[in-house]
Amino acid sequence: MPSGDFPIAIEIDTMMADVDESATRIGHQETQRARFGETPATPETPVSEAQPPRRRNTYVLNAGVRAGRASPNFIMTRDSSHTALLWIVAAAFFMQALDTTIVNTALPSMAQSLHASPLAMQPVVVAYTLTMALLTPASGWFADRFGTRRVYFAAILVFVLGSLCCAGAHTLDQLVIARVLQGIGGSMLLPIGRLAVLRRVPGEQYVSALAFVSVAGQVGPIVGPTLGGWLTQSISWHWIFLVNVPVGAIGLFAVQRYLPHDHATQPPPFDFIGCGLLSLAMILLSLAIDPPMSSHRIEWSAGLAAAGVVAALAYIPHARSFKRPLFRLALFSEPNFSVGLVGNLLCRIGSSAVPFMLPLLMQVQLGYSPLRSGLMLLPAAIAGTVSKRRIAPLIKRFGYPAFLAVNTVIVGSTIVAFALVSKHSAPLLEIVLLTVFGAANSMQFAAMNSVTLKGLSHADAGSGNSLFSMVQMLAIGLGVSIGGGLVNVFSAQWGSESMGFMLSFVCVGMITLLAALVFRRLDVPPAQPAVAAPARTAR
Repeated sequence: MPSGDFPIAIEIDTMMADVDESATRIGHQETQRARFGETPATPETPVSEAQPPRRRNTYVLNAGVRAGRASPNFIMTRDSSHTALLWIVAAAFFMQALDTTIVNTALPSMAQSLHASPLAMQPVVVAYTLTMALLTPASGWFADRFGTRRVYFAAILVFVLGSLCCAGAHTLDQLVIARVLQGIGGSMLLPIGRLAVLRRVPGEQYVSALAFVSVAGQVGPIVGPTLGGWLTQSISWHWIFLVNVPVGAIGLFAVQRYLPHDHATQPPPFDFIGCGLLSLAMILLSLAIDPPMSSHRIEWSAGLAAAGVVAALAYIPHARSFKRPLFRLALFSEPNFSVGLVGNLLCRIGSSAVPFMLPLLMQVQLGYSPLRSGLMLLPAAIAGTVSKRRIAPLIKRFGYPAFLAVNTVIVGSTIVAFALVSKHSAPLLEIVLLTVFGAANSMQFAAMNSVTLKGLSHADAGSGNSLFSMVQMLAIGLGVSIGGGLVNVFSAQWGSESMGFMLSFVCVGMITLLAALVFRRLDVPPAQPAVAAPARTAR
């Protein structure tokens, strides 16, 4: 792959970059090619060399795979169902990506309306991301078992119902439960959308098709904070959830009208026990960060953490004895995969805490309005989008280990520097820090995604991508829990919320800096010529 070309899996935001494909790239791509009469690609025959059948009545649809822009031509049939499918999936991508960022700027207003402390709102974010992490691996199996159209329709419906429940919540507990319902639907939107595209679009056009629909995933995080701030300030925070209703209603109609009906099959048995063990481990470890109990919190935290570790370790003997485990232990024989997982976890904890803590800091401490705090986050989103085109040349010149070590230091140091933001600091300082953070963080995600998955074998690529997605979601939840928990602890200890935010930024920044030491253990040549794509590995 030329250095300027970037696979879509590392083009998009962390919530979009490597969502689980539930082994669809392995199990279903050959079925996809056979359906369209293509010559199957073998390990000796790259996908690009497989010969597609000649088609008549084609047209050109622009959809890009180059870093940071959508430009290469994408050949598709004139069949309107193909075009409608892409727009259906793009709308779902936008809806899900928007919901991951639109909430943060509304949290203080939510807290006031629900009679809760703004510093106690992290469960609203954690419940959503953790639910997505738990259910994403099963999405492909559900699509095979019950049919892609049926499951996709149900996912949009559950997501919309969850949004309505969020808007109608009167207490924090009700809102958290509604976010879980919303996360159940959201966990299916992205992977099932990818699966629908994979099954309908010829193999040689899949990456370009995914690039087209994933543009919506890039737009969502950019407009989310500002739109959330504007809706909260102009109308009410309830509308950050109600905006999903008309989009979802159109999506439900379009799915029934345009998405082809596929018959359910009998897929291989799903590893419910393995999925349950890992899900239990993630829930317990997340609760251990900020236990919901009001007394003996330290004891509860230690107990929950120990139980979470036991559940995770119990997966090892299960995976050895089960014929088709959720994640094969052979995954970890690839050293860069193990190093990448640990480095991703540490780095994303810090970078995920920032979008949660900054709006709280701006509104609670600096007195910003919701709209102004949303606008202040725009430089980070724009800088992240612009910087994507620089990733491939930098990695080609310096190699993964050197690039990630230096860039991780930049990300971590910028997070620590957010401690300088106060009532007395200049707004220019905030803009500069947010711009540097957005650019470095975007490149960090792309490089981490690629180096973690690029060395996996043909058999392990889909499973590895699924596990990597779970770790990403878990890291987001842990980052929010740790960031919010530290602010509460330091604020109570020092008697000052300002000091609480300052020390919390330092702590989460230090966690991110630890990832630089982990990435130094990567076993990659100093000058890697190209960024490999998870999608190509898993063909």
